[in-house]
Amino acid sequence: MAKVYYVGDWAVMLGPVFAETPFNYTHKGTEIFNYGTWLKEAFESTGRHEVTSVPTWDFYRLGPGEFEDVLAEYDVLVFSDVEAKNFQLAPQFFDRSKFGNQPLTFPDRVRLTVEAIEGGTHAMFLGGWLSFNGEMGKGGWGRTGLKNVLPVTCLEIEDLRESTEGFTGQGVAVDHPVIAGVDLESMPPILGYNIVKPRKGCDVIASWKETGDPLLSVGQFGKGRVLSYMSDPAPHWGCNFVYWDGYQKLWSQALDWLLDGTH
Repeated sequence: MAKVYYVGDWAVMLGPVFAETPFNYTHKGTEIFNYGTWLKEAFESTGRHEVTSVPTWDFYRLGPGEFEDVLAEYDVLVFSDVEAKNFQLAPQFFDRSKFGNQPLTFPDRVRLTVEAIEGGTHAMFLGGWLSFNGEMGKGGWGRTGLKNVLPVTCLEIEDLRESTEGFTGQGVAVDHPVIAGVDLESMPPILGYNIVKPRKGCDVIASWKETGDPLLSVGQFGKGRVLSYMSDPAPHWGCNFVYWDGYQKLWSQALDWLLDGTH
């Protein structure tokens, strides 16, 4: 049984403030959401895999040595709407009681992630307003070492493409194990995606029918396999997607393809 560590796609609303990560807030109402339920269920649908789904703020608050423990325990990492600051900063930097008079540093989670993938941990990097370059550049993945293990190239400007009418998918490498037997053209309208560029040495296996931009890309980095889906596996971009009858098959096959790289 493979173990998956899935970061992101949770949100908390406190009063009028809607918080998806420690750094980004909008005003919407009061509630608590786990938008990752659908993807977690899809990964676990075969009964062969176990998923730990954690809010982005839990990942951000990991103390020294704790992310190393995660990397030692889990076979696959999933990051969805997890902007670069959550890798690069630590809450202790902002807690004056912990400053002391000695240099305050922590292990670099970007470096640790890249080294883990190159060493054989597999990964998915999934889209959203805080993924890839993201809204107003907030995603920031392409400005960090994460770019070395992404099977796409991030833009240097805001990369969101939105449509209330939605976008549809189409296969490019229709025999690839991730999408074999999956009718991407039957996907319901996807309400937005991150614009990226293909990366040399990696494969675009599906694209957006309306624009030709990459939808799914895969690559091998050292011993690790990586898949990028350039939209959100959850609402709001994916609010129709999560109810698609091909949803579980697509994500189950994507996970199986990553894990095939272990053998």
